[in-house]
Amino acid sequence: MTKGKSPLLRFAEFFGRAIYRVSAYGIENLPKCGCLLLPNHVTWVDAIVLQIACPRPIRFVVYEAIYRQPSLHWLFRLLRAIPISPKHAKDAMRAAVEQIEKGEVVCIFPEGELSRTGNLLRLKRGYELVARQANAPVVPVWLDQLWGSIFSFYGGRFFKKIPRHFPYPVSVAFGEPLAPEQADIATVREKLLLLGEWSYQQRPILRGHLAEACLRGLKHRQFDTVVIDGMDKSETSRGTVLAAAIALSEPLKLLPNKRIAIVLPPGRAAVIANLAVMLSGKAPVNLNFTAGRAANEAALRIADIDHIITANPVMKRLADFPWPDDVMKIEEIMPKLKRRIVIWRALVFLLPWRLLARMLAIPEHGEHEEATVLFTSGSSGEPKGVVLSHRNILANVSQFALMLNLTREDSILACLPFFHSFGCTVTLWYPLVEGARLVTYPNPLEVTKNAELIEKYRVTMLLSTPTFLRAYLRKVEALMLASVKLVVTGAEKLPDELALAFEKKFGKKVEQGYGLTETAPVVSVNLPEPAESRPGDTVQPSSRLGTAGKLAPGIAAQIRDPETGAHLSLHDSGMLWLRGPNIFEGYLDDPKRTADVLVDGWFKTGDLGRFDEDGFLHIEGRLSRFSKIGGEMVPHETVEAKIRDALQLGSDDRAIAITGVPDEAKGEALVLLASVEIDAAELRAKLTAAGLPNLWIPKKLLRVDAIPALASGKLDLKACRELALTQQ
Repeated sequence: MTKGKSPLLRFAEFFGRAIYRVSAYGIENLPKCGCLLLPNHVTWVDAIVLQIACPRPIRFVVYEAIYRQPSLHWLFRLLRAIPISPKHAKDAMRAAVEQIEKGEVVCIFPEGELSRTGNLLRLKRGYELVARQANAPVVPVWLDQLWGSIFSFYGGRFFKKIPRHFPYPVSVAFGEPLAPEQADIATVREKLLLLGEWSYQQRPILRGHLAEACLRGLKHRQFDTVVIDGMDKSETSRGTVLAAAIALSEPLKLLPNKRIAIVLPPGRAAVIANLAVMLSGKAPVNLNFTAGRAANEAALRIADIDHIITANPVMKRLADFPWPDDVMKIEEIMPKLKRRIVIWRALVFLLPWRLLARMLAIPEHGEHEEATVLFTSGSSGEPKGVVLSHRNILANVSQFALMLNLTREDSILACLPFFHSFGCTVTLWYPLVEGARLVTYPNPLEVTKNAELIEKYRVTMLLSTPTFLRAYLRKVEALMLASVKLVVTGAEKLPDELALAFEKKFGKKVEQGYGLTETAPVVSVNLPEPAESRPGDTVQPSSRLGTAGKLAPGIAAQIRDPETGAHLSLHDSGMLWLRGPNIFEGYLDDPKRTADVLVDGWFKTGDLGRFDEDGFLHIEGRLSRFSKIGGEMVPHETVEAKIRDALQLGSDDRAIAITGVPDEAKGEALVLLASVEIDAAELRAKLTAAGLPNLWIPKKLLRVDAIPALASGKLDLKACRELALTQQ
């Protein structure tokens, strides 16, 4: 058995506890015998925090160059650390094995360096040798909430930060031990992510209420501009938006229904309307007015909506929209509330946010209560009502904030509609809670107008889709986007050629992200590489072309066999399952379809993917974009790419699409939809010559006027299949 902690070590722990409030979980998972701890590594003080949490003394394996640093050498000697260097790695490994065999707890940081992004880095394999030689149990450990502390690289620098809290809250979660033969790098990464997800779920902020978070966020720096409306060029301060929303919320509280729909494009009115509904204690439902009459009739019925907030110009433009009897026109309501807005503006200025929250009867906790409902785009079937709770949105807002670290000088172009999940969380709730400035414009297709706003207001963040980025390439001058620091795209796969062409013209790297309406929506995103703090520093990869980036904090992942559900390695290809505080609560009044995708807290995304050793997510296609032909899974996107190559069509051209239809002989058959003239025999010959299996060659060619697409630019899978079925 190991010795207890020395008096000197206990004194050091006492000093550490004065700075950090450490909560330890899973202590019972620590074996009584010698073992190997494998924690994530985010700050210079991880060893201190881990030792505070662990009831047994820990022997840390530390790089010799760091071990010898004068400012840290005393600490590592106190901890009886084991120095390691490339020249004497075997000696250090042998020493670690000996200590474990003596019953000691040994710790190796498997990433081998401090994370400069907060994400889990590539795990080095050295720990595997120690675990197997010592035949010791391996315990994964997650240190949570340290990213953002002064000893982390959050904000692009170490140390030069003001502590957010004192003492600083930190949690340490010890996972269940793994047998040494089980502890390969894919399994350890999966276990660490799962511990990170569990730890994130414990964060107090997730128990809050979105209305209270917005109130607190807008009260802070209340004279700063929060919305610049690109249509009328008006600039509205944070405090004024809050006062206007409070005034509008008062009559909304009297409405009987739980939900109020909003049919408005991005702009000051839409921001105020959404916030007002939230402050009234009801759930805003931004309806997809591009989805067609039938889809919106279904949405109104499913969500039990009788009241819609809109505007006269919108009603005139959407003549076929199923407007209910009770329509509130915001340009008629707000002038009547002018006096109330003035009163509330004075109260917002004078009163602390907690008192305002009590006056407005905002609950302290929202947690799993419904915050909003978003309807899926219906690209592969009838739209579903996705219920997002206060916890879901607060989680995704905080995850996004940790990844981006925007400042008060940054601004976001908000042209994606608020019924789009990315637009809803990132360009509506995130700015209200975290303080970013919005520049709004109602139509993402008018890229020239959007570019003019970017240039005029020095916008630093552009959120878009590949479809809209193509338009920027064609219509916008490079200098108009000079202020942009970050371009993030989602909703559909980003072709490599488009990303490279955009970067060549504008000098801006396009960072691809991944998310779904059911995940509130951000799951992963590529980010710019962190800057070197000094010459010669290792640059950790935080972006990789062709991938969807690294997982947001607090999200765990598994790869499962799409047919059997069997658990696979993270490095294998299969269906992506996700778990996290941002995962939705279920489909509105649809327990069957909810049960189809939520299993024991895991969300079956329907997307096929894998992770590489650096933790980048590779999305390889949507399961609905596969056909099972003669027992073989045939990927539609791969076939489309082969056809584009054969016909020398650019990947930016939406000229073809593959869909599947029932086939008596093979189960399914591929149909090629084409908006250009194609010689079927010539195409078959070229595909055969290119080595495409016969099963993968489309059985039928269907000429169409245009390939069906949704307003976001995504392929309309449902419409494509219906086109193919009508020609059978």
